[in-house]
Amino acid sequence: MNRREFTGGLAASAAYASMTKASSGTMHSLSSELSMLELQQRFLNLRFGMYIHLNMATYEQREWGDPKASPALFNPKDLDTDQWARAAKSAGMEYGCLTTKHHDGFCLWPTATSSASVKDATYKKDVVRAYVDSFRAQGLKTCLYFSMLDLRRDIRPYCVTREKIDLVKTQLNELLTNYGEITALVIDGWNAAWSRLNYEEMPFLEIYRHVKQLQPTCLMSDYNQGRFPAPALFYTDVKQYEQHAGQTIPAGSNVPSQSATTLQRDWFWKLDYPTQELRAAKQIVEEWLEPFNARYCNLILNVAPNREGRFDQNAVDRLVEIGKLWRDRKPAARLTETRQIISSNLAFGRPSYASSIADTSGPDLANDNDPGTYWQCDAGQTSGWIEIDLRKPTSFNKVAVVEPTYLSDYGAESRIVSYRIEAWNQGQWREICMGNSPTTMVYRVKPAIAERVRLSIRGTGKSPGIAEFGLFAEPERV
Repeated sequence: MNRREFTGGLAASAAYASMTKASSGTMHSLSSELSMLELQQRFLNLRFGMYIHLNMATYEQREWGDPKASPALFNPKDLDTDQWARAAKSAGMEYGCLTTKHHDGFCLWPTATSSASVKDATYKKDVVRAYVDSFRAQGLKTCLYFSMLDLRRDIRPYCVTREKIDLVKTQLNELLTNYGEITALVIDGWNAAWSRLNYEEMPFLEIYRHVKQLQPTCLMSDYNQGRFPAPALFYTDVKQYEQHAGQTIPAGSNVPSQSATTLQRDWFWKLDYPTQELRAAKQIVEEWLEPFNARYCNLILNVAPNREGRFDQNAVDRLVEIGKLWRDRKPAARLTETRQIISSNLAFGRPSYASSIADTSGPDLANDNDPGTYWQCDAGQTSGWIEIDLRKPTSFNKVAVVEPTYLSDYGAESRIVSYRIEAWNQGQWREICMGNSPTTMVYRVKPAIAERVRLSIRGTGKSPGIAEFGLFAEPERV
């Protein structure tokens, strides 16, 4: 981003703030009336949605567009977003979600930033505008997908700068200012194991606050399920599962979530799609949609438009078939409040100590921001402790105690019968939290200040372990 673009982004933000002085009363009034729990409930009541992957990859026989390819390739010359909306309606869907920018970085709207977009394409019309107008005309809610990973602009691990953060915020400003109410913003390529673009480089809380300032009622859903286990919500308002990549909803899950998969073989259109065998309507309804809904999870089914910008006839016919088969369309079951984390882990990377250190299992595995690794008591030991040295007095009001019962090599049964957390400050230990098996994972505590924090666990039988021991200073309001 050059100086002119950055200044333009600031001007756009100022213009938005000025414009919304008259209208923000309605939006903020709505936000103050609707809690996070109610917004999540409204989203779950939609139950079934349509994903729409259309971007540069559509024209390249690829799943990720080539970041070096010419934007002129993009040419859905017969774009028919009205057809998309009618097809969604025929299946009983209540909302859509369009890939506004995928990992290669091409934007489906005429962004004012210097990123490649429809302005540079053969087809120059605003696809995002056409989509939201068509879906709303059918009474459907609108969501947007946005990739944080951006290979055209080199937004990737160890390459993030202040200018690139501002570029992302400017693009989100455009999407959340110019297209009316957006029910949910689905973020991809952020803190995923494969993207490695973490929440410190691309600061989560700053961007989360930016989204909420623009649209307080817009839910943010991040594709981080592979890194953070249920049942808490880590860095998301709605947990996002990529069913197509083998991610499954745990039995008994009671957090708001969405599971994404495809009607066709892959996300983006391929040459053989018009004659390809599609997912069966019976499977979609009876094996996915209805069971997922029973677990507080929406199903979002991707239908890939072809290179002309329309759905193939076989996809249209299958959606009609789904709508005829799916009759159980009552609202979702009532949610209960879920603990949520949106701030940085204050324990991450700090010196850690433990009652025992096995050859391959040090206490640093419990404060590495990676729930896929864990510290474990030595063989034969059923109790132990971990201590984090914060190096200076540090304030926090939430703690995470995560036992790796979701990892196959540990086992699904809890090995912890009780735990206790103590804070060291001004020369003494003070208990701040205690409980039984840490199934909730995230716990709000009275605001505490500590130089060191200790977690003690007591188990029975097999040696217990801890995947994450986190400390957070969560904002009271965003």
